[in-house]
Amino acid sequence: MCLPKNHLLDRSEVALRAPKPIPWTPNKAAAANADVTKIAFLGLGVMGYPMAGHLAAAGYPLQVYNRTQSKAAEFARQFGGKQAATPRDAAHGASIVIACVGNDDDLRQVTLGSDGAFDAMGEGSIFVDHTTTSASIARTLYNEAGQRHFHFVDAPVSGGQAGAENGQLSVMLGGDEAAIETIRPILDCYAQVAERIGPAGSGQLTKMVNQICIAGLLQALAEGLTFATAAGLDTRKVLKVISKGAAQSWQMDNRAETMLRGEFDFGFAVDWMRKDLTYVLEEAERNEVPLPVTQLVQQYYADLQERGGGRWDTSSLIVRLDPGVTRQ
Repeated sequence: MCLPKNHLLDRSEVALRAPKPIPWTPNKAAAANADVTKIAFLGLGVMGYPMAGHLAAAGYPLQVYNRTQSKAAEFARQFGGKQAATPRDAAHGASIVIACVGNDDDLRQVTLGSDGAFDAMGEGSIFVDHTTTSASIARTLYNEAGQRHFHFVDAPVSGGQAGAENGQLSVMLGGDEAAIETIRPILDCYAQVAERIGPAGSGQLTKMVNQICIAGLLQALAEGLTFATAAGLDTRKVLKVISKGAAQSWQMDNRAETMLRGEFDFGFAVDWMRKDLTYVLEEAERNEVPLPVTQLVQQYYADLQERGGGRWDTSSLIVRLDPGVTRQ
């Protein structure tokens, strides 16, 4: 059972920086979880670090691995737990192994590489993948786990760094119902909602839907703000009105003002969205689904990368449209 979550930051206040997960003070109630589940956590980036921090705060005994070992050492100093030299070492003796890494290749390395976690996982254990990947690798690893007599759940998340820090992520789950029910108490430590969508790969496909919608919304918001500025309108008044109507969105509420100020240090980076939309478009091609807007936005993000904006957040699409908006 998880402790109440600390709401560290409003989502609009989070920038691309070293994560600042919740402070941890051991307590007897949380320590009861030590008798229940031993967890390995692989990948302590801007998402994984605070997510693992919530597990530590709930009293789960952790073994952590990060490719940059200094980050794992930092986590161990802050939260306790054991630093592991390899994914395999981290997974040894763990009943739940959680990964939050970069892409398909990273996931393949930490699972099936020479020091991969799969070689250390015991019968009946569960591997939970929070990485945003292709659906095909999720299905491949699900099948591989089944042959080794343990479970694999694809569980990509949405909510960004702020959602991870505040324990308010949305988790999209693909895999067997029994395995997912087993991990629900763990997901509750950092998720506001965790829904099983269907069989293996369904979580990743749902995350693709999420990214399609975000990409289109951001481009539309960039165009609307550029139009309002060119028309000589008071954009603050415009936003005050339209944000209370059918045009309202999370992106409008949390990114419109910063877009107009040329501030693009708030969370999910262009580089990562490009990676995600590549998976989307590959899947769409396999399914013969036309995604004309998504294809265009993917090209626009490529243009931002060429301008040196790969680490800007995804709302930076407005830079292409409005010459008056410059990176602050």
